[in-house]
Amino acid sequence: MTGTTSDITEQGGRKVVLVTGATSGIGEGITRRLAAEGHHVVAGARREDRLADLAESLRADGGSIDVRRLDVTDRDDMARFVDETVTARGHIDVMVGNAGVMPLSRLDALLVDEWDRMVDVNIKGLLHGIAAAMPHFQRQQSGHFVTIASVGAYSVVPTAAVYCATKYAAWAITEGLRQEAEPFIRVTTVSPGVVESELADTITDPGAAAAMKAYRAAAIPPDAIARAISYAISQPADVDVNELVIRPARQRP
Repeated sequence: MTGTTSDITEQGGRKVVLVTGATSGIGEGITRRLAAEGHHVVAGARREDRLADLAESLRADGGSIDVRRLDVTDRDDMARFVDETVTARGHIDVMVGNAGVMPLSRLDALLVDEWDRMVDVNIKGLLHGIAAAMPHFQRQQSGHFVTIASVGAYSVVPTAAVYCATKYAAWAITEGLRQEAEPFIRVTTVSPGVVESELADTITDPGAAAAMKAYRAAAIPPDAIARAISYAISQPADVDVNELVIRPARQRP
């Protein structure tokens, strides 16, 4: 169930929310829910055709959305994504660092290019978003960083060593940010368990792909994560929701 305009007003008003990796899975779920609740969402992703379809769909339902092609691994591209939004909207309220990839494999498969891609997207992409948004948050003396990490930040399983390392790094970076930031900047880490998404489609290692198919048999919809983010950003300015772990009820490890 989505919020109403009156709900948004009571919860602190309509926000300008930037979402990376917005065209599939959790990112799309976040974009759809927040737009439906009355926030203005700026959706960034690499696939321009999907961005166009997403914008058309949400605008048809009365949502407020801008879309921009975005490569989070390009620091200048991320800076433009944020700066152009500030120019157009006057301010930004929330930066959701969601973009991520998960090409799992055993370390002895030596898929080094895939390791590099995970580091570039999952870690450097997050840092680029922080670097781009922080000056605006400091100038405004308000802002909210939301990082999508993973339950992989808390435990390691075979084939996921590099992925879990990147998600632990995302958790650690965001926790460090929380401790260092002034109180007017809020910081939330959301760690999903198994969620319906395209993440597993990037796995090229046959053994890892087969294992992941069984692992993902019980999955929750992306909107489960989007609802958690809606909750976190709707809190009063003196309330900082720092960490949320959200799994399917049937997921134990």
